[in-house]
Amino acid sequence: MNDIIPHPDTLLQRAYILNGPDRCQAMSPADAPRVLQSETLGWVHLSAGHAETPGWIVDNLSYLDESIVDALVTEETRPRVTRVGDGLIVILRGINTIDGEAPEDMVAVRLWIDPNRIISLSRRRVRAVEDIAHMIESGQGPEDASEFLRLLSERLNVRIEAFWRDFDDTADALEEQVLEGGNKAMRQQVADLRRQTVVLRRYLQPQRDAVRHLLQSAPDWIQEDDHRQMGEELDALQRLVEDIDAMRDRLALVRDELSGQLSDTLNQNMYLISILSAVFLPLGFLTGLFGINLAGMPGAAHEAAFWIFTASLAVLVAVQIVVFRKLRWI
Repeated sequence: MNDIIPHPDTLLQRAYILNGPDRCQAMSPADAPRVLQSETLGWVHLSAGHAETPGWIVDNLSYLDESIVDALVTEETRPRVTRVGDGLIVILRGINTIDGEAPEDMVAVRLWIDPNRIISLSRRRVRAVEDIAHMIESGQGPEDASEFLRLLSERLNVRIEAFWRDFDDTADALEEQVLEGGNKAMRQQVADLRRQTVVLRRYLQPQRDAVRHLLQSAPDWIQEDDHRQMGEELDALQRLVEDIDAMRDRLALVRDELSGQLSDTLNQNMYLISILSAVFLPLGFLTGLFGINLAGMPGAAHEAAFWIFTASLAVLVAVQIVVFRKLRWI
């Protein structure tokens, strides 16, 4: 197996012959256009971000319909499947596995696929594409376009499901922490998880619809076994979309629970401050009143006046506490 990953600035990332006597052989950049125009099934994977990619497609794939070329080179993509004649324009997305980037910022894979040629493009690294390339290099790759499409859908789903399992575990742990006692720092964690569910759903719902449309309008070259297995992948996508919807509702409840806990804590603190204010308000009034320096202040010349005044304040506090307890304020 060749684990060498082409540099992202390389125009032709992968190029293989998939059937015939040269099956699983790599193609040179010079041979690729010729094979793609023959009846031999060839696959090339191009860097969508390379400046020369649109020109290469126009120069070497000019026999394709203009709408196909536009779909392959357009910058903004959304998961979809469109049948054109005997071929398919397929745009799917997979988990972003690039270090330092958000996994839910899914990477698009664009394909033109028909019985004799497969042209795929991506702007960033796609592990599903690498999986298929490694299978081909080991002599176990797809033998026809139908199997290639099934493998691509399967490998994309494998990583999406793995990411979702980790995501679900993270959400479960956070929910347990919130129920045990939340804090302000958890607000950002809940918000981040909710944002991830929104992004995932934005891509996976149209991807589910695209795969469903593929199965409904499948051309004759889609094999029955591959059609059935892609139906299983559709079921997996359907479950994922449903799980994402359920997770979004769960996280909304977690957010409400966390907000309620923080609000209760704030209310308790404000209640305590209110009680203390009620206790010290009359004390402050009395100490302020007896602290004025005016002639005629009662007890000013009495030696025990200070202690009598202090004892009076203590009695007043005791009376307040008794009253508050009867009123069930404390």
